[in-house]
Amino acid sequence: MFRGSMVAIVSPMQSDGALDYEALARLVEFHIENGTDAIIAVGTTGESATLDFQEHAAFVRRTVELVKHRIPVIAGTGANSTTEALHLTQQAMEAGADACLLVTPYYNKPTQEGLYRHYKLIADRVPIPQILYNVPGRTACDLKPETVERLADIPNIVGIKEASTLDRIRELARRCGDRIDIFSGDDGIAAEAILAGAKGVISVTANVAPRAMHDLSIAALAGDRARTEAINNTLAELHKVLFLESNPIPVKWAVQQLGLIPSGIRLPLTPLSESCYPAVRAAMQQAGVL
Repeated sequence: MFRGSMVAIVSPMQSDGALDYEALARLVEFHIENGTDAIIAVGTTGESATLDFQEHAAFVRRTVELVKHRIPVIAGTGANSTTEALHLTQQAMEAGADACLLVTPYYNKPTQEGLYRHYKLIADRVPIPQILYNVPGRTACDLKPETVERLADIPNIVGIKEASTLDRIRELARRCGDRIDIFSGDDGIAAEAILAGAKGVISVTANVAPRAMHDLSIAALAGDRARTEAINNTLAELHKVLFLESNPIPVKWAVQQLGLIPSGIRLPLTPLSESCYPAVRAAMQQAGVL
């Protein structure tokens, strides 16, 4: 259903933390002009944890309006409260999103049965395509392959963003086959993941280098290892430096350097440390975007 380079778009903010919809319009056009295959609005890279319900719904709705059906819009609607995730998912469907991305419930540490029931309830109640999101390094919660295999039988659970290891992605491919699409959630392993059968990447790097991430994804989907590796080599350092501090701190600074967004970021996150500026600039230059 979804393929290629899907940007986990940053949420542009003014210096006081207010959402900046003029900057969002610039970002949307930037991504469409540079081949981005889908936009994820208010994912975790979009600082979803610090947006209230009204802001969350408004941001998704405005993104849908700006995109105008030119590429898919996928709304981040995960939460560690099942009731809250259900509410956000319903709102996203009403706003016109093409699908929803639901991160595992963080901090709670639910059992695998709890995770199964969480996702099944939301999928049963809201008839919109849904993508699971497993990022145990940030959530302290690991959605195991056997649980994904169970969830793959639910018709509107169409994919999983897996942000752990390449081995896990390969195991999911073996277990689930064509019943659920797999997307890399880690830019550093995205090239190998797509060559191994993933359908694309939900990308932080695409915020800064959208054309290259699109081209990499297309080459990998075509099985062209040489071209995939050649593109990835120019991006390898960028993949790394965008996590010198907690995401999305470095990527928001990098996008600001492109002149697309102002400097705003919400506490408890803080602006990028000046000591990181040279490394991020150098990686952007290597990637050919600065």
